[in-house]
Amino acid sequence: PKELFMQVQEELVRRRVVHVSPTGKKRSFSCNHCFAQMVVCGECGELYRRVHWNNHGCKSIVWRCISRLENTGLFCDARTVLESTIEQVLVTAINQTLCDKDSFLTTLRDNIATVINRESDKALADIDKRLEELQTELLKLATSNADYDKVGDEIHRLRDQKQKIQLESANRDELKKRMADMSAFLKKQSAALAEYDEQLIRRLIEKVSIYEDKFIVEFKSGVTVDVNK
Repeated sequence: PKELFMQVQEELVRRRVVHVSPTGKKRSFSCNHCFAQMVVCGECGELYRRVHWNNHGCKSIVWRCISRLENTGLFCDARTVLESTIEQVLVTAINQTLCDKDSFLTTLRDNIATVINRESDKALADIDKRLEELQTELLKLATSNADYDKVGDEIHRLRDQKQKIQLESANRDELKKRMADMSAFLKKQSAALAEYDEQLIRRLIEKVSIYEDKFIVEFKSGVTVDVNK
């Protein structure tokens, strides 16, 4: 199905993303777990890492801030969190959006309207037109052995500007898709989630920031939910 294909493509992109820590260190994808590069320390900004604990024969899986696991140069006393707690937090966050779906749908609709911007299309058309004129001018100058550095510099500047606009436009299109996906989920889902659903988490959740007294869950659509736990 198309939806599954999009999720697979997004997962491949996620694995190529390099997280830059507050100290400037680049951390590449090193774990295939759903929470890898998703769970972030709200205190120091570092990623959380999955750890298997065995305390006097009592085994558990927890997530800890990397600053507490290795010498990052950052002092951090962020709390250690059970993996099951993070799972429950995400279920709670999704259920909060379902309980107040009318409000979230209105927010998403307004955000989509804000993101849709036709100005970039006109800007790209203007740049392409000017580039054609400059290319013609450059050819004339070349045949006459004239100094065409000025024209060449403007061509390079416009090409860079065009690339930047295209990137911004692609980012807007991606955000619109994520907003539309969240809207579709809210409209289709009639009941609260009873249990943790990894596929749904991969589809909807962008980031989870852990603080001493709360979790901030950021959805891929841009909306955020606070969960006190």
